[in-house]
Amino acid sequence: MPVRQSAGSRDLGDLDRLDDQTLADAYAYPEALTRPFVRVNFVSSLDGAVSVDGRSGGLGSAADRRVFGLLRRLAEVILVGAGTVRAEDYRGARRATIGRDGPPPIAVVSGSANLDPHSRLLTDTGVPPIVLTSTEAPAQRRRRLRAAGADVVELPTLTPHTILGELGRRGLHRVLCEGGPSLHGELVAVDAVDELCLTLSPLLVAGPAARIATGVAAPDPRTMTLAGILRADDVLLLRYTRLR
Repeated sequence: MPVRQSAGSRDLGDLDRLDDQTLADAYAYPEALTRPFVRVNFVSSLDGAVSVDGRSGGLGSAADRRVFGLLRRLAEVILVGAGTVRAEDYRGARRATIGRDGPPPIAVVSGSANLDPHSRLLTDTGVPPIVLTSTEAPAQRRRRLRAAGADVVELPTLTPHTILGELGRRGLHRVLCEGGPSLHGELVAVDAVDELCLTLSPLLVAGPAARIATGVAAPDPRTMTLAGILRADDVLLLRYTRLR
């Protein structure tokens, strides 16, 4: 049975049949952005788990990795929470953003500035990461991160509005958020998610793994529109946009 599509959605069929340019066109950001446009990317099991043994890699596939890489190359900045950076042993971006000279910086949200200055985030990167932290974070941690090459930004309050405001001030409008669930939940709660790219891995995981968004519930459920469908064997890659 074919997947039921809403008006304006595109069923692109099998991922393996698409060349890189067609795929890039399908995932292109809106043009002439004047504010940060937040795209969120997650992979999930069929029963909603976002990790296996604490990491998302156990849910991944060649199809998911291909789209993951493309989404990074389309973005101007990659937004991620510190917990995800530590759990996934993040390294910095090294491939240039399409249409720009350099790679997108990794912008890490950490109220405590609790990041290892010797981690791959800082030692294996083509551009300094941006650490978005609080003015109340321990000064020694902030100094160590700056000494390691991070662009440390101290915000009076660490909320989606101040975070996106700082990215917008820097002209970084094509935002790719890679989680984790707490940061995604904060963005959902203030209606800051413009697009969700969700890969459904054909696995049943159960256990204590988190869902893709956690935290304070949004005042009202956020209605999304199905905008794109891709298949790769038993993997389904979906793209939803926010109705505004």
